[in-house]
This record gives sequence, C-alpha cells and structure tokens, in this order.
Amino acid sequence: MAQTWHDLGLIEGLKDPPLREIQIGKTRLALSYVDGEFSAISGVCLHAGGPLGKGTLKHGLIVCPWHYFHYQPKTGICRLGENYEVAVPTYEVKEEGAHLWVNLRPATKGKPMRDYQGPLTRPIKREGGPIRVAGISTTIMTQKYPRYSTSEDLLETALSYAEKELHVETRLIRARDLNFRHCEGYYSKSSHACLWPCAITRGDHDDQMKEIYEAMIYWADVVVVATPIRWGAASSLYYKMVERMNCIQNQITLSNNVLIRKKVAAFIVTGGQDNVQSVAGQMLGFFAELGFLFPPFPYIGHSLGWEAENMERNMDYVQKSPSLHEGAKDLVRRSVEMSKAILETDLCTPSIERSGRKASGGF
Repeated sequence: MAQTWHDLGLIEGLKDPPLREIQIGKTRLALSYVDGEFSAISGVCLHAGGPLGKGTLKHGLIVCPWHYFHYQPKTGICRLGENYEVAVPTYEVKEEGAHLWVNLRPATKGKPMRDYQGPLTRPIKREGGPIRVAGISTTIMTQKYPRYSTSEDLLETALSYAEKELHVETRLIRARDLNFRHCEGYYSKSSHACLWPCAITRGDHDDQMKEIYEAMIYWADVVVVATPIRWGAASSLYYKMVERMNCIQNQITLSNNVLIRKKVAAFIVTGGQDNVQSVAGQMLGFFAELGFLFPPFPYIGHSLGWEAENMERNMDYVQKSPSLHEGAKDLVRRSVEMSKAILETDLCTPSIERSGRKASGGF
C-alpha cells in the first residue's frame, strides 16, 4: 500500500496563523488550529471552489473568503438549512515528536452541494410574439414625493410611441423602485467568485436585481436606458445597477457563456450640465461588452451646458421641446427596426440559437 502520510513540518510553526492553506501535489487542504487541536479538511469550498484555507475563523468555524459559507473544522460539515447540510472531505492528522503529519487518504468522502436552480438558470430562448422593449430609468428621487425627470419623461415618450404606433410590447422599470444591494466585489477576490446568477441574487430572496436580469436576458429584444447627468457622469443608481451586471460580462471572459445575444440597446442622456457624449460613451462601451448591438445613432441627449445651468429652465425646456420628444420616438423606432431585422435574419438561420450555457455553481 502506498505511503499516504505526509510530514507538514514543525508543530509550533503551524499554530499561528490558526488557519492556513496547505498544497500537497493536487491536494489542497485547510489546516486549522482551534482550541488546542489541529484539524484538516478539504480546502475547496463546495459552493464555487473558494480557498477555505485562505478564509477566516469565526466562532470556531472556517469561513470561506469568497461567499462566506461556514464549515466545521473537524467534520467538514456546512449547514445550509435545518434539514440540509453538505460536507467537504476530512483528513486525519497526528503529532509525532515535534512534527505534524496528515494522511492524504480522506477519512470521510464528504457530501456534495446540489446545483443551484432558479428562474435565472433556465435556458435562454426567445418566445414568439411582437418585439419587446424594456425601458430602464435610473433617475433617483424621493419615493413619496416624485418629481419631474427629463430623462424619464423622454423614456416614457419613447415607450408610449413604441406601444401605440409600432405595436410592440413595452415594460418600464424604474430602478429606484427596486430593492437591490450594491455589488459586493466578489470579482475582486477572484474572477471565479463572480457567479451567474449573481451570488447576491442566489442568497438574498429579497434582492430585486433579478427583475433587471430577467428583463435584459430573457424578455426584451430592445433595452432603452435613461439617465440624468450628475457631475459629468451617469447617475449613481445607474452605476449601482451596472456594477451588478458585471456577473453577465464575467461569464463571457470565464467560460465563453454569452448570455445576451442579438439584442439592441439605446440610451437617453439628459442633464443640467454638459457631458452627454462622455456619459453616452461609457454606456455604449459597457453594453457592448455585454453583447448588445446598437442602432444607427444609438443615443439622444440634451444639456443646456455648464454656463446655462438652470434646472427650472432645463425642465421647462425638455417638457416643451417637440424636437426632443420626436427624437425619443425616432430612437426607439430605429432600435425596433434593427431588432426586427435581426430576428428576421434568425428566422432564415435556425441553427443560430439565442441561448447560453446552463448556469454553474452551487447554492
């Protein structure tokens, strides 16, 4: 029988830090020293492969640094619910003289985590019917006392025209009405820690970012995003939203899993200060990285300029401007026409499917 015991080194040198990663060939271990005892479990988290040995100890449990799953250092058990627990393999350790040894043959095999399943893991396939246009407003305002928004006004004009004159389905999403958390930087820990669906959406049933994911990936053929200009940039709510969409782009770079195919995006940018082209440029760059296509002249914008900043005048100008409202109608018309052309091309090439790979990762 092959020798399976491995000398880890001097005991005193392994007590601090009390949690560390040990790599022996292809075997990765999380070695812990808790309450005066050493324990070794697999160093690979069952959720998404996070490095348990590089995590932290909290209340005597090993906490994965990626998504904070807790493991018992002796049994390898991770409790996910009252009647649902999983476990990583455990490894026997022993002290001989001044050295600590580990048996590389697992003492227990562990219990795997079942694959995550939810509405956002279903196959991506366009259902039949007319073109569908989703409008997303990223204007922030007091919920109980809504105010006039120039960008949202033009977006509503575009959607109303699309529904009544172009005979398409429309959906207006006001991002301010949704309860969703900021991106929590999983990608900054490891590219593989950024999951689809987003780890926040998986674990937080109240996270309403799923409504934007659903609209963009499954429902809409055309997405029109409207934002005000805030200090020369898009609104903070816009950035909060798109940072949560990094998980969409990350699927492309990690596994060539393109979630958005043959969809059209267009933009409405307005503000009391100038910088329309810069804001629109950022939006075009980001949505291009997600896989969106753009119609000719993919955005409309309005600003009275820095010297002419006067919000009362700016709002009055937009409300009464026939050219801006006609521009919003033309923008959505160009977008719908492009989407129709794309879908008609798809009908001629049925081998091209609008689908992504099955989402991977656990709970």
